[in-house]
Amino acid sequence: MSEQSIEELARKLAETVPDSLRAIGEDLEEGFRSVLRNGLDKLDLVTREEFEVQEAVLAKTRAKLEALEARLKELEER
Repeated sequence: MSEQSIEELARKLAETVPDSLRAIGEDLEEGFRSVLRNGLDKLDLVTREEFEVQEAVLAKTRAKLEALEARLKELEER
């Protein structure tokens, strides 16, 4: 989640606070931001780029495995 997304989500959460608590809105928004950042930092997330690299590696590995399986089957049939 990008910093911009965290900012937007924190702002939206702060906007949902009842009017009687709006006076502390900035403090609440900062608190929401902090909680969101800390929560996301604890998750073991990867970037889209890292995911796509691993996806490509897996596809290449799968293709090699299929080729090896076909070759093995061919050798076993001899």
